[in-house]
Amino acid sequence: MKNLVEELQWRGLVHDIMPGTEDQLLKEMTTTYIGFDPTSDSLHIGSLVPILLLVHLKNFGHKPIALVGGATGMIGDPSGKSDERNLLDEATLAHNVEGIKAVLSRFLDFNSKDVNAPVLVNNYDWMKDLSFINFARDVGKRITVNYMMAKDSVKKRLSGEGEGMSFTEFTYQLIQGYDFYHLHKEYNCLLQMGGSDQWGNITTGTELVRRMNAEGAKAYAMTCPLITKADGSKFGKSEGGNVWLTADKTSVYKFYQFWLNTTDVDAEKYIKIFTFLDKATIDALIVEHQVAPHLRVLQRKLAEEVTTLVHSKEELEKAIKASNILFGNASAADLKQLDEATFLEVFDGVPQAEIAKNEIEAGLDIVTVLNEKTGFFKSNGEARRALTANSISVNKEKITEEYQLSTNDLINNQFVLLQSGKKNYFIVRVK
Repeated sequence: MKNLVEELQWRGLVHDIMPGTEDQLLKEMTTTYIGFDPTSDSLHIGSLVPILLLVHLKNFGHKPIALVGGATGMIGDPSGKSDERNLLDEATLAHNVEGIKAVLSRFLDFNSKDVNAPVLVNNYDWMKDLSFINFARDVGKRITVNYMMAKDSVKKRLSGEGEGMSFTEFTYQLIQGYDFYHLHKEYNCLLQMGGSDQWGNITTGTELVRRMNAEGAKAYAMTCPLITKADGSKFGKSEGGNVWLTADKTSVYKFYQFWLNTTDVDAEKYIKIFTFLDKATIDALIVEHQVAPHLRVLQRKLAEEVTTLVHSKEELEKAIKASNILFGNASAADLKQLDEATFLEVFDGVPQAEIAKNEIEAGLDIVTVLNEKTGFFKSNGEARRALTANSISVNKEKITEEYQLSTNDLINNQFVLLQSGKKNYFIVRVK
């Protein structure tokens, strides 16, 4: 077997690792699982790290299991949380589980016939029929309260301010640990991976596997660091909130822009974590970037690779085209290829005014449009001076004072883009 741990280490993806884990991964195909919490019907880019870990596992000849926590999602993981989570109802959870399955299926082929084909499971399937009495007898008996209270996720909640921790959340580590036991029994799963905040839950699972099986049962644990920005702020957030892996929540254009706008320091770190480019390629890109940082070689490559991975090459090309419209030499034809949602996102925050469609059907002189109809300019005289200076564009094409705005100028049959100079935009909505 190729050395997966060595690969993950140079990428900065190993935080804690249980002794013997690397030897096990070198010895044979190892079934490994990572869990995903169904708090939403999609996953954001913070979840991209565990997804990529599963893909790395598959690429290195191991068998990955993606677990969607339909059961654990009913309780809420206390790790890294200062307050109790609101519990979701079953209908919402079922909807979220299906959404997450759909996202995971874009990265892993769960219908593959390979010997190490990925497996997708939902822990609700084996937890729903487990009685409380049986759980207390068979699982609770194996782990002491002292052991559970020594975990950081518990200690922080008990020693901090607030309302403490409910019994519901206290049992979470046992239920997650039981998942490991179940997967060990049904799939011979020997390793659980996750974020560094999961170390306590994961090691509880390794203990349960050992204590609920015959002597000599093996179980291993490995975590990756929680990704942060160089300035210490939380990774995965933009001005509009989370950056999601589905286009209905974060458009491909905004997704692409998020990666394109990373700092030099972060880009150097993220290109190792979020792409499958090999070490020689990445080292060469870093050197190239350091020679001419203003060209943003690292950011462009990072944005291209991650957008293609998450969305597709075709969607990447659309996002690049949309970016070029705002920052490059685009034409009216390029503008008219944008769908309404992308057009509005590219020009998010640009002032707007409405004109009735019948007003432009016969042609409306541009000076009237620039002043009276939109207020883009304060007076007809100011508008004429700008036109004389050749600084006005309609849909990215320069115009003169004789220009008549008409329905031929409409983008998506409803927009016209006015521009003064390089950076002053104005949108006319035609209704």
